[in-house]
Amino acid sequence: MEVSNTTPVYAVPEQNLVPVNPYLKDMQAIPPSRMFLINKSLKVYQEKNPGATVFDASQGDGGASLPGVPRQILERAAEMQIEHGTSYDMPFGTEAYRKSVTEKYWKLEPSLGYGPQNVLGTCGGRDGLIKAYQTMLHMGHGREGDVIAVSRVPWISYNWGPYGIGANVVWSPGDPANGWAYTEEGIQETVKFTAKSGRKVAGLVITNPDNPTGLTTSVEKQVSLAKAALAAGIPFVLFDWMYHYVTDESPMDLNKFLANFDPAERKKLIFLDGITKSLGGSNVRNCHLIADEEVVKFIVARASHTVMPTFYSLAVAMAAYEMGYSEAAKSIIEPTNQSRRVLKPLLEKAGFTHIIGKGYYAFINVGEFVKAKGWADSEPLGQYLAENFGVAIVPGAFFSPFGNDWIRFSYATPQDRTVGAFERLVEGLNSLR
Repeated sequence: MEVSNTTPVYAVPEQNLVPVNPYLKDMQAIPPSRMFLINKSLKVYQEKNPGATVFDASQGDGGASLPGVPRQILERAAEMQIEHGTSYDMPFGTEAYRKSVTEKYWKLEPSLGYGPQNVLGTCGGRDGLIKAYQTMLHMGHGREGDVIAVSRVPWISYNWGPYGIGANVVWSPGDPANGWAYTEEGIQETVKFTAKSGRKVAGLVITNPDNPTGLTTSVEKQVSLAKAALAAGIPFVLFDWMYHYVTDESPMDLNKFLANFDPAERKKLIFLDGITKSLGGSNVRNCHLIADEEVVKFIVARASHTVMPTFYSLAVAMAAYEMGYSEAAKSIIEPTNQSRRVLKPLLEKAGFTHIIGKGYYAFINVGEFVKAKGWADSEPLGQYLAENFGVAIVPGAFFSPFGNDWIRFSYATPQDRTVGAFERLVEGLNSLR
């Protein structure tokens, strides 16, 4: 490069420079997640009632409300770390991890064209999602400001994760009587709606089972929704299956699922899964993405300059897959399934309008109690129940305005704790009448 060393030089050619855009100064401030704070109000109840039992039905963390990752898996992972050493690994993890995910966890059939090259290890679910959103924007329509479509009442970080990297978020149409489930028509309306402001939908997120509602979507419906999205011109569909093992049915079968799509369609599908929920490994931070090889290469190139997974997190997953994942995760899955079976009749007997599918959560309509107190939405209810009745829940208002009359109730606890939390909830709600 024949440029004087006294002259500044851009790191990329001028035609590849990021254009100046003042949108950053006009963005809404991204609030910190209140999910990490809601159960702190229980301390107020404990101070007022020394020695009293409290119930945390706000948890989305099986490492806090249930035993978490079994000790023998953590110890096996530590052995693997010692054997492996502490040098850099690849931005996708390691080849052994990739093979473990494809061969021991998903047991992917080579005839589908998927193998280790389609796996990317990530530093937890949020990291995996951010990498997926970036891919959708870049490889979709190639524009900032395009849209990630999510459900009507989404997990709170679905709202702010995309927004923080230059994507807008749209809440797709949905009927609360059907758990705000996506419809094919609603997806088409979403594409038309965003086009009015000159934007395109870069990706659709389908979560099954859902957070926060617990809604479960059948395989057939997930396939139909994805095909409707692709037909409407949405370049990517992301399936977040983080909770799919926490069920008293069968977990998702990726081989059977992929068989519903032709090779061209499969290139547009991204799958997120990991040990956060079903193994209670929230603090281990391991998830993986399954995607087309070109998508994985795109993410790996960027991950090499940003965030790479730690080997220990990969090792915990590999140790669990070695054991057989259903066996490794049963200390989370079994008590949660037992609690679900106990909670369903309690909700029905109490007459609550509710959603309870699989996964960790029930979504409960408490609008009559909120209105009886004169509150605008369910947000104050979280603090009120925790401080006065010793039970923590998550207000539905945290997720979107469409959840204003609802609460998220976690039953990822032993069944006696779930029953105790529900009884306190009913007691607290009745005090508002």
